[in-house]
Amino acid sequence: GGDAGPVYSAALEEGDASRKQGAYGKIKTHKESKVSQLMHVDEVFSAVSLLYVSPLKSNLENDYVKKTFNADDLAFCDEILCKVSRSFAAVIRQLPPTLLVDVLIFYLVLRALDTIEDDMTSFEDNDVKVKHLMSFHKTALVDPNWSMDGVGEADEKLLLQEFPKCHSVYAALNEQSRRVISDITQRMAAGMAEFVGKDLGQGTADVKQYNRYCHFVAGLVGEGLSRLFAVSGLENPSMANELHLSDQMGLFLQKTNIIRDYLEDYVDGRAFWPKSVWSKYSKSGDLGYFANQTDTEAAAQSLCCLNELVTDALELVPDCLAYLSKLHCGEIFRFCAIPQVMAIATLDKCYANPDIFTGVVKIRKGMSCKLINNTNDTSGVHSTFHEFALSVARKARKANKAGVEDPSFERTIKACDTICELTAAEASKKVGATQVLMPLALAGLSFASYSSSRSPVSGKPLIPAIAGVVFLGAAATKFVGRFVSRGTSALKSADALTEGE
Repeated sequence: GGDAGPVYSAALEEGDASRKQGAYGKIKTHKESKVSQLMHVDEVFSAVSLLYVSPLKSNLENDYVKKTFNADDLAFCDEILCKVSRSFAAVIRQLPPTLLVDVLIFYLVLRALDTIEDDMTSFEDNDVKVKHLMSFHKTALVDPNWSMDGVGEADEKLLLQEFPKCHSVYAALNEQSRRVISDITQRMAAGMAEFVGKDLGQGTADVKQYNRYCHFVAGLVGEGLSRLFAVSGLENPSMANELHLSDQMGLFLQKTNIIRDYLEDYVDGRAFWPKSVWSKYSKSGDLGYFANQTDTEAAAQSLCCLNELVTDALELVPDCLAYLSKLHCGEIFRFCAIPQVMAIATLDKCYANPDIFTGVVKIRKGMSCKLINNTNDTSGVHSTFHEFALSVARKARKANKAGVEDPSFERTIKACDTICELTAAEASKKVGATQVLMPLALAGLSFASYSSSRSPVSGKPLIPAIAGVVFLGAAATKFVGRFVSRGTSALKSADALTEGE
C-alpha cells in the first residue's frame, strides 16, 4: 500500500466554515504561532518523520480490497471520508485490508445519520426528523437507491445525496459486519431521537443525561468497533462482549470534544455541559455566563467549572487503558490509541485554560505528529498518558499553592495519581528518542548556521542546511525509536496474526 494521506488537512484544521454545519469554523481558534511550534524541535522531527520519512501506510490498494468492492464507489467513499472526517481518514486507511472498509463504511453511515440529526432547519418539524432517524437503518441500509437531498451542508450534504455509492460498498461487506453496522445505526438513531425534542440551549440536565447522550453518540461507536474487530478475526471473539470498556472509550473522546467545544456548542444553541455541574459556578444562572471573561468573578468560576468537567473525563482513563491492553493486532491498537492520546493531550490543554471560553483550543500539529509516532506499542501510549497526567497535576498543584480555591482539586489529583500509577511501569520502559537525539539535533542546527555564515561566497542559503538536519533528525528519531523501548510488545501485525492461524 501507499501513503495513507495527510494526518490533517490544513483547510479543515483552520476551520472552513463553508464546509461544515453549525458554528464549526465560525468561532475563533486559539493557535500557537509558527515560531512557538519551531521551538519544539522534537515535534518538528516527529512531523517530518510522519509526513515524509515514515508516513502511515494505506491498505486501500490491497488486492483483497480491489477484488471485493466496486472501485468507483469505494473511491467516492474514500474521498468523502477525507472531507467529512478531518484528520481521521489516514488512521482508518492504515487498518488491515479485511477490516479497513468495514470501519470506513461504519464511519460514513453514522456520519450520514449524524448529519440528519444535526440539521436544525431542513425538516418541517421534529417529528419528521425523528421519523427519518428511526427509519434510517431500514431505508439507507436496505434500499440501494436511497438518498436524501437538501439536508446538511457542503460535504455532509453530498454524502447524503450520493449515499447509493456508500450502500454499494456496504452491501459488499460480509453479513456479520453488515449486521453490526445496522444494529448500531438503529440504536444510535433511537438515542438521537430521544434528544431531538430536548431544549439543549443550556446544556444537558445533569451528569446522568450527559453520560447518556455521550453513550448514544460515541459509546455505541466503541461497541460497534469492538464487534467489528471480533468479526474480522484479528481480535479475540470476547472483544464483542467488552461493552462497558468499549462504551468508556467512546465517552472519553466525546467528553473531550464537548469540553473543548463549549463556545461553538453554546452559539449553536445545542450545548452539552451538564447543568447540574455548571449551575454551581454560574452566578447568572446561564451557561453563557462563562464567556464573559472580562468579569473577574466569571473568569475564576469558569475555570472551576471547566476543571470539574476535565476531571470527570480523566476518571475514564483507567478503563480506556484496560481496553487497549486487551488488543493484540498492532494496526487495531494504533487505530484505537491515536484518538485516545489526542484526547488526553487536549484535556491537558483545556485544563484551567480561559481560552476555552473565547474560542476553540487545539494542540500543536507537531505535537499531534509526535503523539501518533508514540502509538506503536503500549510503552509509548502509557508514556503519553503518564506525561499529560503529570502535567495536569502540576498545574493543579501550582494553582492550589497560589491560593486558588478549586472545589475539584483533590478529585483532580486523585484522578491524575491513578493514571500515573497505572502507566508508570510501561512508561519507564520508554526511553525518549528525543532525549537521545536532542543534543545532536541542536549541535547539528548550530553547525548548519555556522557553516552557512562561514561561507557567504558560496551562496549556500541557511534553510537547506537546516532542512537537511531536520530530515536527518527525523530519520534518526525513527531509527532510534525502534530500539529505545526496553519492553517487548505483545502486539503483532495483522499479517503475523493471520499467518499464526
